[in-house]
Amino acid sequence: MIRYIKTVAVYVQEQEKAVLFYTEQLGFEVRRREQMGLNAEWVELAPRGGQSCLVLYPRSMMQGWETRRASIVFHCADAEQTYEELQARGVEFVEPPKRMPWGVFAQFHDPDGNEFLITSPAKNPSASQSR
Repeated sequence: MIRYIKTVAVYVQEQEKAVLFYTEQLGFEVRRREQMGLNAEWVELAPRGGQSCLVLYPRSMMQGWETRRASIVFHCADAEQTYEELQARGVEFVEPPKRMPWGVFAQFHDPDGNEFLITSPAKNPSASQSR
């Protein structure tokens, strides 16, 4: 089941300028930085001690960014199970869950067309055996 809001996408013109604003002026901390392509990174920031993050997503990598709304991502322990539960309750998903190296995600819209995603981390058999 959904546990908390994981991320909200914010579409920015210049990632580094945005990182400086959120870190130096708002006091957020960078939680994750990963290369997304030649000239962009996946950058997650959050207020210190906060659980939910903003993702500073480069506009240049998102076609139609000017008409998009913020994209909210919910964290789940198991996105595939949550997908099944929500679908049984009548939630209509864009497509079945997708498995990626970093985890699993699925996208749905509310009755007003707002976009939401559910996600869970990749399952690591060796990590779960060591617990």
